[in-house]
Amino acid sequence: MDYPESYELVFQSSAVEDDAVTVHRTAQSGAGGHPVYEDDTGIVRAEISDHAEVRMLASGGHQHLGAPMVVREDAA
Repeated sequence: MDYPESYELVFQSSAVEDDAVTVHRTAQSGAGGHPVYEDDTGIVRAEISDHAEVRMLASGGHQHLGAPMVVREDAA
């Protein structure tokens, strides 16, 4: 199965604009067997299925994981 190289995850923010984070596919797979994606810092991590279903993954202790409002394939 072909998975995109990157996705843009859009999270609701209390600021004026929503926060958008680009995540890139890693060599890892999550518990569901789908690729794990992460941002350039390694802090935002998510398993994303072939139907763009997202399961956020903790990258450290005490991390509060909110679900993105929008998940879209990154055009870059």
